[in-house]
Formats: sequence, structure tokens, C-alpha cells
Amino acid sequence: MSDLHSNHFPGESTAYRQARNELLQEEIELRKLSEQIAEKRRALPLGGEVQENYEFTVASDNKQATGTVLSFDKCFEEGKETLVLYTLMYGPEAEQACPMCSAFLDGINGETRHLTDRVNFLIAAKSPAERLGALIKERGWDQLSFMSTFGTSFHQDYLSESPDGQQWPMMHVFKKTDKGIFHTYSTELFYYRSDWPGDPRHVDTMWGLWNILDLTPEGRGASYPAL
Repeated sequence: MSDLHSNHFPGESTAYRQARNELLQEEIELRKLSEQIAEKRRALPLGGEVQENYEFTVASDNKQATGTVLSFDKCFEEGKETLVLYTLMYGPEAEQACPMCSAFLDGINGETRHLTDRVNFLIAAKSPAERLGALIKERGWDQLSFMSTFGTSFHQDYLSESPDGQQWPMMHVFKKTDKGIFHTYSTELFYYRSDWPGDPRHVDTMWGLWNILDLTPEGRGASYPAL
């Protein structure tokens, strides 16, 4: 295979460059496919209309007072029609928050100010607001906005809770229109487990930790982040 560009790194062998060129060609094809998938995702028709104006309780937010009851339609700021919402695995009976969710939010916390330039972005958990607020303070999540869904059916309705009450992590997207609020997307890879073992890795494209480790010879390994 001919070189795909004219740059070479110090000391690299012919075998390395040939193998790297083959991999680079696959990376180019993956990039193209990723762009095609993103385009198809954006072109999805509206999903189901949100049937209930859920009442969340603010656990932490830089614009709303803690303890404020906020209806779902008020989660959309003026001029922002899209709401991205992540469900944190931290139910009322959980001894601690999910370590994987926590590591994910550790990274997202610093990006929130950039996300919210474009869209509304919330984290929802089913623990009561006071209990959730204590976790937020402990973790130092000072940029993220958290809502308690305790006492609502939001998690069950949007498949972020099993019938026996176990919490599930999902990224959901909603769109506000003049005809109502509609669900547009969720990370449904979470439910598809038939062809690979282990974690569904449904939010991998958003998770810098694993993407960086995947560049290394050791890879991501089998270990999980710890609280």
C-alpha cells in the first residue's frame, strides 16, 4: 500500500509504516461511516410525544435554587429546543452511585459549559434531591445540572429502570416543538447484548477515558474506574 501522506516518525520501520497505512485506511473508512451514521441520526423522524409533564426536583443547578420543583417543559431554556438528559444509576436504595456513571460524569462535568452553549443538558437520578445533592458535592460536579426524579415514573417510562427497580444509565434526547415535546433518541445499544460479551459500551463515543485508552498498546483492559 502506498503512503497515505508524506509524514514519517523518527526510526519507524517499513513494516510499521505499511501496517500503519493499512490501519489508517480503516480509520478513514470508520470516520466516513461515523459521519454517515450521525447524519442518519439527525434525520430521524420525531419519536413519541412526551405524555406527562414530569415534575423534577432540582438537586444542583447554577440557575435554579436547590429544592425547586421544575416541570419537564421548563427544562428547555429560551432559544434551546433540544434537551440531552443522562440517567445516573443512583436510586433511593443504592449504597453508592455507579462507579462507571461517576467516572463518565467526572469527564462530562468540565465540558458542560460548552455543551450548554448549544443545548440543554441535565443529569437525572431517582434518589431524593437532598441525598443526590450530597453526592454531587462529594464528587465536585459543580458545572452539571442535576434533577431528582424521585416520586415520578420518568425512569420507568424511558426505560432507565428495570421492573424490579434497578437503575439503568441511558443518554436521552428530547426536542421541543410548537406541537409538544418529543423523544428523538436514546442510546439503545445498552439493550443489545447478543453479539458481544460484557458492557454494551453505549456511550463510548462520548467517553474520553476509553477512547484514549483504546489508542494504547495495552488497551482499556478489564478494570473499571473506582470511586
